[in-house]
Amino acid sequence: MGASGQGGFGPLLRSRRLAAGLTQEELADRAGLSVRTIRDLELGVTGRPYRKTAAFLGDALGLDEAGRAELAGAARRPLRDIAPSLPGVPSQLPAAVAGFAGRSAELGVLTGLLDQVDGPGGTVVIAAIGGTAGVGKTALALRWAHQVAGEFPDGQLYVNLRGFGPGGPPVTPAAVVRDFLAALGVPAQRVPVRADAQAALYRSKVAGRRLLVVLDNARDSEQVGPLLPGSAGCLTLVTSRAPLTGLVAAEGARLVPVDVLSPAEGRELLALRLGAGRVAGEQAAVAEIVESTARLPLALSIVAARAAAHPGYRLAELAAELRDARDRLDALAGGEVSADVRAAFSWSCARLSDPASRMFRLLGVYPGPEVSVAAAASLAGTGRPQARLALAELTAVGLLTEPAAGRFACHDLLRTYAAELSTALDTDAERYAATHRMLDHFLRTACAARLLINPAALAVVPGPACPGVLPQELGSYAQALAWFAADHQVLLSVISVAVRSGFDTHAHQLPAAIALYLEHSGHWQDWADTQRTAVAAAQRRGDVEAQGRAHFEIGSALGWLHGYDDALAHMQDALRLFVQAGNHQGQGRALNGIAVIFTAQRRFDQALDHARQALAAHLLAGTRNGQATALNVMGWAFRELGDHDQAVDCCQQALDLCDETGNLTLAAATRDTLGLALHDLGQDARAIACYRQSIDECRKVGHRGGEAEALIHLGDAHASCAEVRAARWAWRQALAILDELSHPDADGVRAKLRQLDQPDAQAAG
Repeated sequence: MGASGQGGFGPLLRSRRLAAGLTQEELADRAGLSVRTIRDLELGVTGRPYRKTAAFLGDALGLDEAGRAELAGAARRPLRDIAPSLPGVPSQLPAAVAGFAGRSAELGVLTGLLDQVDGPGGTVVIAAIGGTAGVGKTALALRWAHQVAGEFPDGQLYVNLRGFGPGGPPVTPAAVVRDFLAALGVPAQRVPVRADAQAALYRSKVAGRRLLVVLDNARDSEQVGPLLPGSAGCLTLVTSRAPLTGLVAAEGARLVPVDVLSPAEGRELLALRLGAGRVAGEQAAVAEIVESTARLPLALSIVAARAAAHPGYRLAELAAELRDARDRLDALAGGEVSADVRAAFSWSCARLSDPASRMFRLLGVYPGPEVSVAAAASLAGTGRPQARLALAELTAVGLLTEPAAGRFACHDLLRTYAAELSTALDTDAERYAATHRMLDHFLRTACAARLLINPAALAVVPGPACPGVLPQELGSYAQALAWFAADHQVLLSVISVAVRSGFDTHAHQLPAAIALYLEHSGHWQDWADTQRTAVAAAQRRGDVEAQGRAHFEIGSALGWLHGYDDALAHMQDALRLFVQAGNHQGQGRALNGIAVIFTAQRRFDQALDHARQALAAHLLAGTRNGQATALNVMGWAFRELGDHDQAVDCCQQALDLCDETGNLTLAAATRDTLGLALHDLGQDARAIACYRQSIDECRKVGHRGGEAEALIHLGDAHASCAEVRAARWAWRQALAILDELSHPDADGVRAKLRQLDQPDAQAAG
C-alpha cells in the first residue's frame, strides 16, 4: 500500500483539491494526468508521485510557494522504505563498486535523461554505455543506478547478458524475459510457452510502471531488442563492448561512450583504495602505475588490491615490478586489451603461490559466474583446505571477489585471461582432467541433492568419480534446495560445457539429476531445454533408455507449461523407446505420464485406460512407487467419472504401497485425492483426517505447493460442514503459502475467504 493517513500525500492532495473546488476529472485535465492516476494517488494505491508529477499538480491547483513545498515534501520517500512491502517490486541491482572514481561527465549525461521520463508525456528512454573490456561500463551503470534507484519506485531489473567473456554462450532474450517475469511477480505456471507471447506479457507487465532496467554486457542490439520496455515511464541502461548502433537507429538510444580514466581520475581511484597520504607520498610511482595499466579501471583496481594487501611495500617497488612484467606477455598479446593491461594481470599472477596460480588458470575452464570452495577443490583436484587458501589468496590480490560467504566470482575479462594462461601453461590433458573433475563434482552433488529432496525419486547413477572430486556436503532437504538455487545458472552452463567438451554421459545425466529441482521450483522451461540437450547427447551415445527418460522429462515439463499436444508427443516417444529397450518400469512411467496429460485435458476415459496399462507395466517391473502412482491417477480419473467408491479403493491400495516404500511425497498426494473422493461421498470427517495427514506429510518433505493444495481442500471440507472458523484458518494458511510462491490459485482462495465473510458482514450491517 502507498502512503495513507494524516500527513500522507493522498489525504493532502484530496484536501487541496476540495479546497480548490475541483473534481478529480477537472484536476486530471488541468494537470495532464489520467483520472485513474488522481484517484489512485488520493487512495494511496500508487503511494507518492514523482517530482514533476507533484509540480504539475501544484500548478493545476494554483498553490502558492508554501503549498507547493508542502505537496513536494509529501511526494517522495526513498525506494528502500517502500519496496519491501510491495509485491512484484524487484530490486535486482548488484552492489555498486567500492572506490568508484571519476566519470562525472558520464554521470551527468545519465542524470539528464531523468527529465525525459519525469511527468506526463515521457518517452521510452534508453542509454547505451559503450567501451572496451575492463573500462568500467558496469561500474558506471551500477553507480548511477544506485544513485537514482529512488526515482524508480516500481523497482529495478538487472541481468548480465554474457555477451562477451568465457562464461558460456550469451543469455537468450527468452530466458531473460522469463526471469524478469518471475521478478515482476508472474508465477511460472502463468508464463506462456511461446517466446513471442512471453515477450508480449513482459511488455504488458511493465506498461504503466516506472522501472529501471539494466541490461549488462550485451552482445548486440538484437539481444537487447526483446528486453526493452514498450511504454513510457521506464529507463533502460545497456552496457556493451559492441557499438549498438542499431539501438540508436531503431530506438533512439542515447550513446554514452566510456573511455579509460584520465590521469587525475586514475590517481583518485588509487587514493580511494590506498589512502590519500600513501598516494601523495609517491606521486612519481603513482603516475607510472596509472600509465602502465593504461588507466583501465579494472587493471588499476587489481594493482590497488595488491598494494593494499602489502601496506609495507613502497609503490615505487610495485611500479617497477609492473614495468618488468611487460616483456613476459608477448606470448599472450592480442585481443581488445593493451599489453600494459595484461602486464597488470600478469604481475598479480606472478606474485601468487604455485597453488593459487594453478587455481586461477583452471578457473578459465570454469563457466561461472560463481564458484564454491568444493567446486574449486574439485576443479583443481585438491582438498578443501588447500582450495580455500588458494581462493583467499586470489581474493586478497583482487583477482576474485567473495560476494557471498564461501562463493567466489571472477570478472569476465580476468576469466578470459585465466583461460589464455591455462592454454599457454597447462597441457590439454590437464585442462581435460580439470573439466572432467568439475563435471563429476556437479553430477555427484546434484544426484545427492535430488535424493534429499525426494528420497523415493528414481536415482541417477553416475559412474566412478575421478580422483580429487569433492562433492558439496549436503545433509538436509533445506541444504539441497539452497545448493540447487545458488548453482542454478552454473548448472545450466556446466551442461553446455559437457556438450562442448564431448562428455555426453554427463550431458544426459546432469539434466536428469537436476530435473526434480527444476520441476519443484517452477523452472519448467529450463527443465524442458536441458532435457532436449539430454536427448541429443543420449542419441550420440546410442543410449535408448536415456533417450526415453529425457523424452519423458520433456513431456512432463511441457505438461506444466500447458503445452499438452507437444507433451503427449514426447510421452509417446518415451513409451516407444522404452518398449524398444524392453524397460517395463520406463513403459509404466511413460503410460502414467500420458494418463496425467489426458487428465489435464479432461479426457478421463483415456486417462483411466492408460493408468491401468501403467499399473500392469509396473507390476511386471515390480516397481511399487510406479504402481502407487498409477493407482492414484486411476483414483483421480474414477472420481471425475463419478465412481467415487472405485476412487477410494484405488487410493487406499496406493497408500498401502506408499507405506511399504516410505514415499511421503506420493502418499501426501494420494491422501489428498482420497480426501476429495470421501468428501464427494459425504464422509467429511474422514476427508478432513486425510487432508490433515496430507498436510503433515507435505511439511515433512518440504512440499509447499502440496501443503497449500491440501489446506484448500481442508477448508472446503470445513466450510461444507458450516465450520466457519476452521475453514477460515485453513484457507488463510493456504493463502500465505500461495502468496509466498506467487501461485495463481491465491486469487481463488481470496474469493473463498470473501464469500465466507459475507454472511458475517451482512449480519453486522
